[in-house]
Amino acid sequence: MPATLKIEAAHFTEKGRKDSNQDCLGARAAEAALLQTKGYAAVIADGVSSSEYGGEAAAACVRGFLADYFSTPETWSVKKSAQQIFTALNSWLYRQSGQRTAAHRGRVSTLSTIIFKSTTAHIFHIGDSRIYLMRQGSIEQLTVDHRTWISADKSYLSRAMGIDLQLQIDYKRLATEVGDIFIMSTDGLHDFVTERDISSTIYACKGDLNRAAQILVNQALQNDSNDNVSCQILRIDELPQQNQEEVYKQLTELPFPPELSEGMMIDGYKIVRELHASNRSQLYLALDTGTGMQVVLKTPSINFVDDAAYIDRFTMEEWVGRRIDNPHVLKIYEPTRRRRCLYHVAEFLPGQSLRQWMIDNPNPDLETIRTSVEQIAQGLQAFHRQDMLHQDLKPENIVRDQAGTFKIIDFGSVKVAGIAEIESPVLSGALLGTKNYTAPEYINKQAVGNGADIFSLGVICYEMFCGRLPFEEAPANWNQKHWQNLQYTPLTDYRDDVPRWVDACLKKAVNPDPKKRYKELSEFLYDLRVPNTKLLYEDHRPLLQKNPLRFWQSVSAILSLIVVALVVIIAY
Repeated sequence: MPATLKIEAAHFTEKGRKDSNQDCLGARAAEAALLQTKGYAAVIADGVSSSEYGGEAAAACVRGFLADYFSTPETWSVKKSAQQIFTALNSWLYRQSGQRTAAHRGRVSTLSTIIFKSTTAHIFHIGDSRIYLMRQGSIEQLTVDHRTWISADKSYLSRAMGIDLQLQIDYKRLATEVGDIFIMSTDGLHDFVTERDISSTIYACKGDLNRAAQILVNQALQNDSNDNVSCQILRIDELPQQNQEEVYKQLTELPFPPELSEGMMIDGYKIVRELHASNRSQLYLALDTGTGMQVVLKTPSINFVDDAAYIDRFTMEEWVGRRIDNPHVLKIYEPTRRRRCLYHVAEFLPGQSLRQWMIDNPNPDLETIRTSVEQIAQGLQAFHRQDMLHQDLKPENIVRDQAGTFKIIDFGSVKVAGIAEIESPVLSGALLGTKNYTAPEYINKQAVGNGADIFSLGVICYEMFCGRLPFEEAPANWNQKHWQNLQYTPLTDYRDDVPRWVDACLKKAVNPDPKKRYKELSEFLYDLRVPNTKLLYEDHRPLLQKNPLRFWQSVSAILSLIVVALVVIIAY
């Protein structure tokens, strides 16, 4: 059996000398089906005692986070999921406090969280609760107290949930090991118990985490702790590590389908005809005999029957498609019958590729291009909202159906942030998309974000105008040096009816430097419709490149003047 994530957890909390306990803590594992993609969450919060509703704030943070985190999309990264929840909780706490005239009467709390996913611990922290790591006989504090000291005995929280609408959260991630022990505590404990006491107590309890947590709380109380005292201890007993053979066995549970031909039946689908075939996959038009609906069956190429990375990407393509519901993205249907072999079912889109549309419409007007690009962008935004990058947007991967609707149809290179965090022995290699449409940061080994897909869309938009690329054709063995020498060719060189501000918009969309490119699709689409005067630029190319005819006309004029001058000089 392949190993899974297993964590032993224990906690103990006491109100101590206080009238009520304003600390709150908890831990929860995702349901079995989501354990791989969402992991295990542990939270601790300490309601600020000077805040009348500090206890409510702490409870809202812990319960709210544990309820909401596991409801965020599987495709989101841990960081995005957690930050979205922190922001929402902080906004609610702040607005609840905004009605009150005195800040100390609001809802304010510390909040520290650990998300265990795959073989990584993701640490989020705000306030002065703490998280420690015990590993191989040593103990280390992983968080920094957000507390400002006025004097030796007076201090105040510099950061906490509910204090300000602008929230700054500490985040770090670290690789975990079997046997790691994480300790989460409020200041009522760690201000009165040393790190040495914490580690020696846990080791002395010989694996009994409940007993260790209770002893530590009692030690703090015996040391005159004047606050609520809380401790949560988590030990990693097993990590989800698999070997290549185990993964391959899982991926090949369904065999590759046989070669299909017209009239054949497969799991209730009758093959009508082959639509497309390549060395990587085949597409067949099929009839669902159960519903009478025409669908497309995509099958893997027999060339890759022993390639675990290929099979992983093929199955991931279906996984991605079933999580996106957008009118501008191809629909992937969930199986309604048991499958006997590996394939996935998609909607049938009679129409033509964007490549063919551009061939048939060599000089479309500005509004036609705008509306077309806006449709493609809406499909792309569906990926970005799910924390996915398409990574291979090109005219061949976009279809215009008979109703005039553009749809993105291929998900084979999609990067899913939430899945990328899961350690796997399968090395899929770099998916760099298609040359001429792939952003330079892939080649330059830079961080890749939404701007990479915007670059691809910008190239497509430019090409729709004039049938050419904004840069010279990329060589077969393109590299970082090639991109450094790129020079944008103004669209106005090919279309004198295109406004210069549209050209400026496209130039920014395809800027080789991702820092100078659009960060969001909405910004690009807005500038494509509304002139942005900040983007107007001068064409600094030499006149020979900008306007060869004018260059040679100027040269001829100058030479003519020189000849005339020489004739005059000779005559006199």
